Amino acid sequence: MGTKKIFIVRHGQTDYNLKGVVQGSGIDAPINETGIKQAAAFYESHKHIKFDRIYYTGLQRTKQSIASFLRNGTPHEAVPDFNEISWGKYEGVPMSKDEHTYYQSMLSKWSEGELDYAIEGGESPNMVYKRLKKGLDYVMSKGGETVLICMHGRAMRVMLSLMLEYDLRFMDVFDHHNLGYYELTVKDDGKFLLDRYNYVKHLKVKGLIG
Repeated sequence: MGTKKIFIVRHGQTDYNLKGVVQGSGIDAPINETGIKQAAAFYESHKHIKFDRIYYTGLQRTKQSIASFLRNGTPHEAVPDFNEISWGKYEGVPMSKDEHTYYQSMLSKWSEGELDYAIEGGESPNMVYKRLKKGLDYVMSKGGETVLICMHGRAMRVMLSLMLEYDLRFMDVFDHHNLGYYELTVKDDGKFLLDRYNYVKHLKVKGLIG
């Protein structure tokens, strides 16, 4: 029997998130103290769920964010195809006024349909889409009734567009928050149905989000 439920959660806060510095796939930063608290809040609220398989990316911040779920022997593995988009030369660089302007310009190009456009040395949305599809096909082939995937903000937006057959130009409609998650059902025809959108109640209860 194939996968029936998929939970896609974003990793916990890192110091790069806190400072507004782009990470991407080239910065392997750990979660910070707030990220650890966010991870604990997510675990406490969802530890009753019996995940059959758990996946995370090739970057440590995702595995750290769902580490508590791994202690009971649930099959788990890294899927590097789920890594964050590469932001090329902008990774690890503080967001100056000029860089913010460039970033906004890039987002505008994407929303206008220039989905092959990429930052110098980085990836375009279409490039990320292709590798995420490869990763998703792999996860679906492994089965499991209930699956947890921990990944990254921009990659989540592309992934949700892929799963819900949504136009990539409008991927920013999928908001995200550190340790917020989306819940999807896999229908009999293989289509995905969105059940929960950027769910953050467990964070609000702990005062980890306004």
